Amino acid sequence: MVQAHASAQLIGDRSHQCDATATHTHDGTRAYVLCDGIGSSDEVQAWTRTAARRIARAAARSGDAEAGLRAEYDRYAAEPERKSPFADLPNACAAVAVAVPGKPLTVAWCGDVRAYVLTPGGTLRCLTADHNMRRVFGGSRNRVTSYLGAVESDDQCKGRYNHPAIESATAPADTSRLLLASDGAYEPLEDSCRDLTRYLGWRSPRRAADTFVTAAIDHASSHADNATVLVADLPLRTPGSTNQGAASE
Repeated sequence: MVQAHASAQLIGDRSHQCDATATHTHDGTRAYVLCDGIGSSDEVQAWTRTAARRIARAAARSGDAEAGLRAEYDRYAAEPERKSPFADLPNACAAVAVAVPGKPLTVAWCGDVRAYVLTPGGTLRCLTADHNMRRVFGGSRNRVTSYLGAVESDDQCKGRYNHPAIESATAPADTSRLLLASDGAYEPLEDSCRDLTRYLGWRSPRRAADTFVTAAIDHASSHADNATVLVADLPLRTPGSTNQGAASE
């Protein structure tokens, strides 16, 4: 049996690996999370790993990507020390997808982590729109406009950047594979005009994930970022049945 989901990451030229992935299953509902920590330090690395696990647990239990991400966004925003303009606390971009057997996949995000879905016919669709200055004002893609650990409400973020703090989407009914990717994974390939689907064609999610991050580092510029992806085969089976995933290679 082939594993139905897998993640892979490479550190690139950074001092720390500050991306993190997590999954959590609750009563047949499964959540997939990728967080991209902002900065490089032991503190950011540890915080991001914990945040990914918390989002996955909250999203699986709620059965909805936006509800799970929003619960953790609000919880971090409520921390008193984050209200200070001088606060220097860990933050991260995040994307979460929730698969409930028999229902459409839901996706939510803050920041520039992306969620893609692949159809059985090989069509790749990006469900997310980056929260960064390139989207808002045509500025730098490296300056994010929303992230986990921020304190802005949806209305405040809309007033400043014309998008809410958290956005959500629903995947097409014929989705067969999910891809969550940090900017260090998708940007080098996008910048090199590579077709992302060529790295997802492996039947094994493990092979697809490993191939994707390796290609990202190989095509990076002079400074390679952390590259992390999570690949999952869909749909989930109904509770009580076995998810066989994809056929073996």
